[in-house]
Amino acid sequence: MTAAARRVRAVRLGPRSVAALCLVSAIGVVAFGWPLLAGSGSGLAHSQDAPWLFAALLPLLLAVVVATVADAGLDAKAIAMLGVLAAAGAALRPLGAGTAGIEPMFFLMVLSGRVLGPGFGFVLGSVAMFASALLTGGVGPWMPFQMLSMGWVAMGAGLLPGPDRLRGRRELALLAGYGAVASVGYGLVMNLQGWPYIGGLASGVSFVPGDPLAANLARYLAYCLATSLGWDLPRAVVTVVLTSTLGGTVLKALRRATRRAAFEAPVAFADPAGPPGRPPEPARP
Repeated sequence: MTAAARRVRAVRLGPRSVAALCLVSAIGVVAFGWPLLAGSGSGLAHSQDAPWLFAALLPLLLAVVVATVADAGLDAKAIAMLGVLAAAGAALRPLGAGTAGIEPMFFLMVLSGRVLGPGFGFVLGSVAMFASALLTGGVGPWMPFQMLSMGWVAMGAGLLPGPDRLRGRRELALLAGYGAVASVGYGLVMNLQGWPYIGGLASGVSFVPGDPLAANLARYLAYCLATSLGWDLPRAVVTVVLTSTLGGTVLKALRRATRRAAFEAPVAFADPAGPPGRPPEPARP
């Protein structure tokens, strides 16, 4: 593989960063899935404080992951690109927030994660969702869950196969397919965050603490079909359309910016006076 074809990443994940990402992802799975994972005899299944506990815990874990990844090699150029892309993602979300699932933010997060790698993608998704929540007024106990879910979406794009070889229509088809799955998956995962709050309601889609897994899973799927599928499918369609039409241009722009930023180039300082024993050249008029 030539140096020009080699993929340049804004963040190179070391063992410590990978361990932090795996840890927060594992805790995130528990935070989302505790209603289905908790046994009928456990105190967690009958606790009304569990959603609030995870909502308080996740911001601390996300802060630890961001700090760990940054400490592993997020330099000034990468931070500048992170700020630009996070601001762009935050600005895109209000364009369709709350309108039939039209969220162009997903398109940018998927393409950015693809070009800049999983570590940068996770940080970008989390930061962009945090900034968009401040813009839209969507600050609440659900925000840490949204940050984690969007971090997973962008990180997953960075883990897709063929980052150095796959180009053109095949790459766009791969990203469009992943964007569709991730858009629907985001809605399904976020439903787990809000579903336990309706546990006190007597309905066929409510969470019943302590019920068997199969019964609660059936109620959860019915809840998703009744509440969020009308938003998840349009989100997937918008992501596919934007990726298919604008994806090639955006990918080229991101890769060009990444090459020019030269994230992995070593820093060398030249002596303005020239080699030892040689007088400096006089200034030209």
